[in-house]
Amino acid sequence: MIDINNESGEVADEQGLVALARFAMDQLRIHPQSDLSILLVDEATMANYHERFMDLPGPTDVMSFPMDELRSPDPDADPALGMLGDIVICPQVTHRQAAENGRRPEEEAEYLLIHGLLHLLGHDHAEPEEKAVMFGLNDKIIAAWQRERPGA
Repeated sequence: MIDINNESGEVADEQGLVALARFAMDQLRIHPQSDLSILLVDEATMANYHERFMDLPGPTDVMSFPMDELRSPDPDADPALGMLGDIVICPQVTHRQAAENGRRPEEEAEYLLIHGLLHLLGHDHAEPEEKAVMFGLNDKIIAAWQRERPGA
C-alpha cells in the first residue's frame, strides 16, 4: 500500500506521485503489497528533520527513512513483502531547484521521489561507483515513466 500525506501547504499531484511510486516499485520488482509512505512537508518541518536526523542545517529536498531494509530481488527470486519506509519531500525546495536541474517543478518532485525510493532500497551516492549506479537507475525509471505513464 502506498500512502501519501500532503502537509506542505503546497498544491501537489498526489495521485501522480502515488502512480509513479507504484510504477517504480513494479520496475524494481518490489512486492506490490509492500508499504510505502510519502510525506510532503513545509520548509520548517524539513529543516527540523534535516537537522535532527542528518545533523545538517536548513531544509533539504528529500529524505528517506527505511523500515524493513527491503532490496530489489535477484532476477530468479520472488520479491519480499514488507515495509519500505518513508519518503519525505519538501515541495518548496524542489520548486526552487527544479530550474537548476532543467526540470519543471512536477518533474523535480518525480525525480526526487525515485531518488528517495532508491535510498529506501539501500542505494547510495557517497562513492562515484555507487552514484553512477543510483543516478543511472533513477534516470532509467524516469525515462520509462515518461514513455509509459497514463496520459503520456
